[in-house]
Amino acid sequence: MKKTAAWLVRHALEQIGIRYTFGIPGVHNIELYDELRESEQVLPLLVTHEGGASFMADAVSRLSDQVGVLVVVPAAGLTHAMSGVGEAYLDGIPMLVISGGVRSDLEQGFQLHEVDQQALMRTLTKATYRIESYDEVVATVYRAWRTAVEGEPGPVFVELPANLQLLTGEVGDIPPFEHEIRRPALDSGAVKAAVDLLAGAERPGIFVGWGARDVADEIRTIAERLGAPVATTLQGLAAFPADHPLHTGMGFGPSSVPAAQNAFAGCDAMLAVGTRFAEICTGSYGAVPPKNLVHIDINPGAIGRNYEAAVAIHADARDAVPALAAALEDAVPAREWDGLAKSIATDKAGWRDEWFAHDSGDRVNPGRFFAALRERLDDDAIVVADDGNHTFLSAELMPIHSGGAFVSPTDFNCMGYCIPATIGAKLVQPERQVVGIVGDGAFMMTAMESVTAVSNGLGLAWFVFNDGELSQIAQAQQMPYQRTTCTDLGSLDFRLFAEATGCGYALIENDEGIADGIERAIAMMADGYPVIVDVRIDYSKKTQFTLGTVQTNIKRFDTRNKLRIISRALWRKVRRQKSRS
Repeated sequence: MKKTAAWLVRHALEQIGIRYTFGIPGVHNIELYDELRESEQVLPLLVTHEGGASFMADAVSRLSDQVGVLVVVPAAGLTHAMSGVGEAYLDGIPMLVISGGVRSDLEQGFQLHEVDQQALMRTLTKATYRIESYDEVVATVYRAWRTAVEGEPGPVFVELPANLQLLTGEVGDIPPFEHEIRRPALDSGAVKAAVDLLAGAERPGIFVGWGARDVADEIRTIAERLGAPVATTLQGLAAFPADHPLHTGMGFGPSSVPAAQNAFAGCDAMLAVGTRFAEICTGSYGAVPPKNLVHIDINPGAIGRNYEAAVAIHADARDAVPALAAALEDAVPAREWDGLAKSIATDKAGWRDEWFAHDSGDRVNPGRFFAALRERLDDDAIVVADDGNHTFLSAELMPIHSGGAFVSPTDFNCMGYCIPATIGAKLVQPERQVVGIVGDGAFMMTAMESVTAVSNGLGLAWFVFNDGELSQIAQAQQMPYQRTTCTDLGSLDFRLFAEATGCGYALIENDEGIADGIERAIAMMADGYPVIVDVRIDYSKKTQFTLGTVQTNIKRFDTRNKLRIISRALWRKVRRQKSRS
């Protein structure tokens, strides 16, 4: 039979179960877009920028059983999308990146958009494929999907020449799609060794990342059996519910909140699940696990990369953690943990009180804002944070309850994630509340995707922390340099922007306006409107993450450079004070 490659791609996506693609049509993928229009299952979603498309696809993969799919033009469209592809790659998120390609049936060179896309994408994907014939199309798309989801997930790139999309070619038997995903075999001996190590510990602790998100119940069983506190990575904030008495927060070292620092003090053994001990979650590697470390991860390259594991278990957490939980229940008597839980609760209350007591003047106190937002949102609400100071405020002050979700750009750490990612989240979770926490700088990067939200009638809210600067970088500059450079943002009237794009608008100018602003936003969300909430935030109090991470990095300097940096900061501070007097 004769088929176009565009028809074959559509067929393959339908068999996989794809519901959305994201991108912009152009000369080299116009035939594929025309074919997708005929699908009763796959909806091609138009975006304002391919960077937004990749963040939407990322969120779809994080928050559903779907794999996010990009359909972009070659070269320019692909390079626009690369930041989101890179985020998915470093964060371990599956994605299919389908790009058109230049014609393969022409001898002439210097075609429009002619670049080596395979070389371009090789460093940001698990695999790249260029389809050369009609018989390859379906099998290649299936192979790309399988590569994206097996092992540690990640994006996969498929290039489809324009001529194959447009012209028909002879195709043999179309292969069936097989959903089964291969997992590494679980080593029962390693599980037993983990049980022995954890059972012998006096003060065990648990550290979970994104890879543990599907085994929260089993992690709870283990924590309660061992009487162990549970800390999470940034991505893993929803992997263990903050309303459990043994939850301590993000991280466990100097960059973590007091509840975590105190609960993990003297920790003599640790169970780590689905975490790579990356820079952010360890506060620039200031959080050091004990030597008695049990490390479970789907990626064997992550185990022992930063910290040596006493027991290494290369496995899917969905296999290893239930097995470990069952074995611990048989081998270890339940331990008392009421005292630990009370200590954690006391520390959390003290942390909240410390923020509430901070004088934010005529601006919005972050502690009071997040307390009010948590109280008003449903337990299963989805919170999407961008990259910036607000990220760590969210991590320290916004509890994610059981059934909820928290997503944020982490290891690639790309600003501009939140606006499009909330759109992807709402598309695949239409019945749940979806809110974004975004700084004004990050908002300006991808704000035009609000038009995409309006066009698709998505009820969600973006709480824009508006202070007029890149605050996380400004704080990082101010502490050692006593001055800032290139952090002041241009002026943007958020009310007029909301009006221009068709979004709702709410203003939270100070603490007195928090409750009303949140209520107005939620009401408009419920009516199906995207809402921009202008939050005049106070960033004067630094997060523990910022304080701890700066201290960790300063300690790494030798004495000479440490004195140089400190003396420079003191001199500039004195000079600034003199100039003001």
